[in-house]
Amino acid sequence: MRLQVFLSHNGVCSRREAMALIQDGQVKVNGRVEWEPSFDVSGDEDISVDGKKVVVKSYTYVMLHKPPGYTTTRDDPFADKIVLDLLPKNLQHLSPVGRLDKDSEGLLLMTNDGTWAYGLTHPKFHLDKTYVVHAHGKLSQANQSKLQQGVMIEDEKTAPCRIAQVRYNVADTEFQITIHEGKKRQIRRMLWSVGHKVFFLKRISIGPLHLGSLTIGQYRELTQQEIQSLSTVTSNKS
Repeated sequence: MRLQVFLSHNGVCSRREAMALIQDGQVKVNGRVEWEPSFDVSGDEDISVDGKKVVVKSYTYVMLHKPPGYTTTRDDPFADKIVLDLLPKNLQHLSPVGRLDKDSEGLLLMTNDGTWAYGLTHPKFHLDKTYVVHAHGKLSQANQSKLQQGVMIEDEKTAPCRIAQVRYNVADTEFQITIHEGKKRQIRRMLWSVGHKVFFLKRISIGPLHLGSLTIGQYRELTQQEIQSLSTVTSNKS
């Protein structure tokens, strides 16, 4: 992790302020002044700012296979079930990363690391998210092209997307769609704009991270490699 990011990540200050502190010579790594904001640190070093040691915060990163019927929120008095209900009490301080609507299922990330969550959700990072979709009717090649080029939703055009693995059944179409935006109920609204109603929606990947065989309703903590792989994707696009 870059030194500038490390300071922000652990609540010292903003990234912009961290750069100024480093360039002013106020930051030491293992007793030596470090002048380079992009200097790579692991967090195991003795890092201080203006003589005060930086305490490394404890963060938790969880992948949840959200079932349909659960609202993606920390608190909603009108929701019958929320995603925190699926976690044990020691993990109920975590917050969902981004959206996954009540009727949908699949990969949902949860963390108490706001900086990391910001990197996964801010539109400027263009992080790909892939979904399995089942929609009523036959999705024609013409409508596939419209979706891939972007369609109008409430006077705003969606960004280009990718459609793959299209399979036609008797009365519906199954396919995968990859988008990098996160508008409310975006995929359902996109399909509706070309005359198709979605009746099944499952997110299977976020960036390089895949849901895999995680059972519906279950969760697991991310590995350090998975955490870093997502961090690397967003930092490369910043």
